[in-house]
Amino acid sequence: MIQKPFGELEIGQVGVSIGRTMTESDVVNFCMLTGNWLELHSNIEHAEHSLYKQRLVQGSLVFSVVNAMIPFDSSILAAFYGCDKLRFLRPTFINDTVWARVEIINLKDHDEKHGVVTSKLEAINQRDETTLRCEFSLLIRKERLDHPGEPDKVRAARDTEKENSK
Repeated sequence: MIQKPFGELEIGQVGVSIGRTMTESDVVNFCMLTGNWLELHSNIEHAEHSLYKQRLVQGSLVFSVVNAMIPFDSSILAAFYGCDKLRFLRPTFINDTVWARVEIINLKDHDEKHGVVTSKLEAINQRDETTLRCEFSLLIRKERLDHPGEPDKVRAARDTEKENSK
């Protein structure tokens, strides 16, 4: 989705990721990583008596995974700039599959080398439900990096690839 330098992007451009299934291992590993052992995520017996009758994937895990699913070219991405209006609209359950959908909603000049691209980011599950929505901003370069540190053989292959695509 974010494949071009800042000046080549347009409001209204849409991109969609491939799907990713949220697994039991994801939830347990995230519990261990964050120390978030809330029983809604980690206790089957407790969760069976909760609003949704089953364990939920942590919202912060869903957000972390979904924003990382946005297809982008690392030669133009400078930094994560911020997130606004984050809302969890529906739960994500273990074994749900999510896709990231992004639509550019704002382009703002930042400095001589960067612009801020703000997208509406949504997580959409296999039931066609939007489970998460936010405004997600990235600092995007106006010119691509020249792949610093790239070995000569890799650079030559990349140059050949560019020539063949013309």
